[in-house]
Amino acid sequence: MYQQHASTPGARAWLGLLVVLGPVLLVSMDGSILFLAMPRISGALAPTAEQALWILDVYGFAVGSLLIAFGDLGDRYGRLRLLMIGTAVFGLASAAAAFVPDAGLLIAARALMGVAGATLLPSALAVVSELFADPRRRAQAIGIFAAAFAAGFAIGPVLGGVLLESFWWGSVFLVNLPVVAVFLVLAPVLLGEVRATRPGRVDVTSVVTSAAGLLLAIYALKRVAAEGLSLLPVLAALTGAVLLVWFATRQRRLRHPLMDFSLFGDRTFTVAIVTGLLPLAAWSATAYLAGVYLQSVLGLAVLHAALLALPGAAVLTLTCIITPAVVDRIGKRTTLLVCHLSIAAGLLLLLPTTVHGGAGWYIASTVVAGLGYGLSFALVADTAVGAVPPERAGAAGAIAETSNEIGNALGIALLGSLAALVFRLQGPAFAPTLGETLQIPELTATQADDAKSAFVVGLHAAVAVASLLHVVLGVLASRWLPRQSKSNSSPSPGAPADLAEREAR
Repeated sequence: MYQQHASTPGARAWLGLLVVLGPVLLVSMDGSILFLAMPRISGALAPTAEQALWILDVYGFAVGSLLIAFGDLGDRYGRLRLLMIGTAVFGLASAAAAFVPDAGLLIAARALMGVAGATLLPSALAVVSELFADPRRRAQAIGIFAAAFAAGFAIGPVLGGVLLESFWWGSVFLVNLPVVAVFLVLAPVLLGEVRATRPGRVDVTSVVTSAAGLLLAIYALKRVAAEGLSLLPVLAALTGAVLLVWFATRQRRLRHPLMDFSLFGDRTFTVAIVTGLLPLAAWSATAYLAGVYLQSVLGLAVLHAALLALPGAAVLTLTCIITPAVVDRIGKRTTLLVCHLSIAAGLLLLLPTTVHGGAGWYIASTVVAGLGYGLSFALVADTAVGAVPPERAGAAGAIAETSNEIGNALGIALLGSLAALVFRLQGPAFAPTLGETLQIPELTATQADDAKSAFVVGLHAAVAVASLLHVVLGVLASRWLPRQSKSNSSPSPGAPADLAEREAR
């Protein structure tokens, strides 16, 4: 009895968790907070079609491409130290982003925010793990961590819409500063330093090649979608592909790789990682495109558009919280199948939207798909983190969050580029984006309707492709995952209790 009481976390541990959740919310929230703000930013800074996409997703690419490296650095040099430095830089970059005078500088500020964000997630998860000695309490804390991360993605567009109703577009960045200040004051008091003995050195070559290869490949896709096929994007695509292949090959040869690709030999782990990537890709792309649809096509005020997103955000957050209980009841295999099929069904509910109406279809889509998104966020956190060796707590968090962040950026880059390509081919050919087209002074009402119709066709193409991919992934999950994966019969490696026990050892 005494031992159980001694292992019960005190108020300081829970306060420490609360403090850590601040930066976690900011990192995930800033991946989506611009979705409703882009029409305002486009009006103020007049970015090109390519710059508009980079403003949205350079943040996600910076976070995703550096998470593994910073997880490794935190293991070696101290996770709390990295958290403090990263949070301070994140705050400074946010303040800079709020006052930049042009689109190029906003892209640079967003990239710096992404670099700082990459320092936060893996170290934050490791610090949370150290706060709780009892495995069950630790599992609860990690579940809260995953729910907060998911909630940040969900509430980002809503918060952005509320701020834009009363303030200028830069306010969506300044909202980060109070959270940053509270963390920097309280973290040294409530949190302790955490290190792990790691062999070898950080492989800088792997960090550079993975980031450069990814950015070059996405740059090529954006350029082709916005301007058509030409020599420069073809060369960029080939160079990016070569770098990514070299990165993967190099990891297999290194004694201490930046990313252990051997983990993907396990089908359950592979499905979990793809589940972390694809739903975020679908969610980010549809959230961005739907935000433009609601404001620029239907003509809704930004606050009205934000309120329409509330039901889906509530379903997503609640589902993420109750997912462990759902997995206990129906098993991980069935949960993954429900996850992907509900996302696919929710995306298809956007197909009936038209130039003249569709707000109701949008709400229904976010609610149905939100169920699947919530399931996916929680499942990835459990399965992927639990599959990584316990001595690599920082890198474990990095692998779990990398799939989310890369998915968030890839969704806008790939599905957003697909929608842009359809608009360029179907639209009135006055400008490469709907926002730029509608700002042309001599545009007639008929031409404006044609531009809006072309955008809706692009939206439909993007959601149809995303829905099909989710059906395919759901089928693979049902075929690859073992039938008996309920925690009450045979605990899976990613189950929260098992994760906590691994970390306790």
